[in-house]
Amino acid sequence: MDKLAAIRQPVLQEMAQYKALFDNALTHDDDFLGQALDYVRRRQGKMMRPLLVVLMARELGDVSVDSLRSAVTLELLHTASLVHDDVVDESGERRGQRSVNAVYDNKVAVLVGDYLLSTSLLQAAMTGNVGVVEIISRLGGTLSEGEICQLANIRNEAITEEAYFHIIHHKTAALFAACAELGAISAGADAEYVARAKRFGEIVGLCFQIRDDIFDYYADNRIGKPTGNDMREGKLTLPAIYAINNADNQEVRALAMRVKSGEATADDIAALVDYTKAHGGIEYAQRRMEEFHAQALSLLDSWHNAEVREALRGYIDFVVERSL
Repeated sequence: MDKLAAIRQPVLQEMAQYKALFDNALTHDDDFLGQALDYVRRRQGKMMRPLLVVLMARELGDVSVDSLRSAVTLELLHTASLVHDDVVDESGERRGQRSVNAVYDNKVAVLVGDYLLSTSLLQAAMTGNVGVVEIISRLGGTLSEGEICQLANIRNEAITEEAYFHIIHHKTAALFAACAELGAISAGADAEYVARAKRFGEIVGLCFQIRDDIFDYYADNRIGKPTGNDMREGKLTLPAIYAINNADNQEVRALAMRVKSGEATADDIAALVDYTKAHGGIEYAQRRMEEFHAQALSLLDSWHNAEVREALRGYIDFVVERSL
């Protein structure tokens, strides 16, 4: 049994029910829209986010249909944000597969993203839980703020960890925090459990993003992914920020500013990737991720359902150890 299968074991039946609800939400009678939604559905990955929703609900007993719908609404919102992000970033590929805007065009992708967003809100309303609707509505705004902050930061000459963490707190960390919070709220949890679950999800998101940022410094031949993709988009992530700020090297700082301004050549990006790796950037990011990992593990001492506790331990371990 692989690691993800072991993590899913306590909620295997519930995840199958979730998948049926998700697939049904992405079914449409219109041939063209139905075809586009089917393409979106077939690109669904490991279902890490809905799995976290369901595990958090399972801690409190049987998983209700409202908790399953909460997982669906979260995944639909997340999918909508990815479709829109690919348009904003002018990206033709995601995780080795063609993006919706590449298969169709930007107009269709924006409209498909809008449809996914409206379907997400409908699923939230169907729970009849105002708390679920509030969380998902707030998350949509927070993710948009994160994207805007990231675009604004590209124009900012400052290169700081503070700005980096501000952005990921409004993006990946907010997303995973909402997953955990939705699982707890939809299961009728008390305020103490909701807060604890949300904090666990937030830390998971921080680990997830730092791990993704480390990946960007290594080519992945399985999906044809080169190094330095973030830098090509003008983004400096934690490894580079550390390496740049821990050396008094004006040439490197000038190189970093060319990256942020979008004026860097392929050779410039390769040079900054190599500099970051040679000056401890990867090791520093790894250490920060391990610190968050330890915080998440310590939170799990308060979980009462041993099966769920072990699944969540495996979940955070998988996030920090995954190869892609």
